[in-house]
Amino acid sequence: MQKGYFGKFGGMFVPELLMPPLLEIEQAMNTIVPSQAFQAEFQSVLEDYVGRPSALYRCPNLSNKLGFNLWLKREDLNHTGAHKINNALGQGLLCKHMGKSVLLAETGAGMHGVATATAAAMLGLECVVYMGATDVVRQSHNVRRMGLLGATVVPIDSGTQTLKDAINAALRRWIADQRTTHYCFGTAAGPHPFPQLVREFQAVISREAKAQFMRKIGRLPDYVVACVGGGSNAIGAFHEFVPHTEVKLVGVEAAGTGEPGCDNSAPLNLGTPGVLHGAMSMLLQTPEGQIMPSHSIAPGLDYPGVGPEHAGLQDSGRAAYGTINDGQALNAFHTLCRTEGIIPALESSHAVAWVLENAGSIPKDSHVMVCLSGRGDKDIGIIEEYEKKGKA
Repeated sequence: MQKGYFGKFGGMFVPELLMPPLLEIEQAMNTIVPSQAFQAEFQSVLEDYVGRPSALYRCPNLSNKLGFNLWLKREDLNHTGAHKINNALGQGLLCKHMGKSVLLAETGAGMHGVATATAAAMLGLECVVYMGATDVVRQSHNVRRMGLLGATVVPIDSGTQTLKDAINAALRRWIADQRTTHYCFGTAAGPHPFPQLVREFQAVISREAKAQFMRKIGRLPDYVVACVGGGSNAIGAFHEFVPHTEVKLVGVEAAGTGEPGCDNSAPLNLGTPGVLHGAMSMLLQTPEGQIMPSHSIAPGLDYPGVGPEHAGLQDSGRAAYGTINDGQALNAFHTLCRTEGIIPALESSHAVAWVLENAGSIPKDSHVMVCLSGRGDKDIGIIEEYEKKGKA
């Protein structure tokens, strides 16, 4: 495989000014990350600070109702409430080992911003977080958390005022401050080496799950299902299972409100190949190559592109990618709340919804794992607003 590519997707399509810091990170990824000292420190914070390993939980009530075994990989139980902390702490440690003092981040749902602010506070680093102005309003609870943790949150008023625009602004800031600053990219997208680096830190999800399944049922699961925006929780949940072709890998994109032609966040299903944020991947774009607006009720999925490894897995046929609309995700949210006593993030609710919507095609007695990427208390305001409009 060509360096930084997953089939025909990936690469480094960036301005010349961004090449030096990207090459510096690539070197650090290849030398510092594999070192015994770094791995020992990383494993220590995952265990003692994050609370890993996260639980692998069989849902008794839904499993009885569905006729197959539904398991949740409980990333929502991590410190800060999402899988994002795995990557933020890994890159935070790398920032220190590289001799830099500032962690720069972008965030959509706010969970990566909170995770980066947490890592920075714990490691004694300065933290600056870029966030679309729309997401600042939608995720005000997380904005307050970032402030309490000492981070500076910079609202972005350009474009659709969401994650895409926050990434654009953060990349411009990084060009100006690359000597002291490490860009803690939040998902497995962007130019090489970010997709590989983020996957390295998130692969702990599938490493643990693989060992937990062998211990609990003596074999691997039949399905691994995860929501896909940029795709970091999904690539982490998939990675160790990719060589095991008997395990079906299913990514779930956001179909927006669900009407034909509506704004959505499903580039793998509805997009075409193109370049965004430094990588060749599948994008929502016009025939002229202009990026189209995206939408999802889940802010963390509201992105017009996707990590290039997912595009490569789809292209090779190793993983399949479905869609779930806002209403279906909300139904799954309430179902999990009321049947299992677990409040999932709206992002994770898309993955749960795929299982509920496709239950009829899943063989009885199968073992299906959903990566529950985050907890849903951050989304209560969005849900109340959505349901208030539905009743108006």
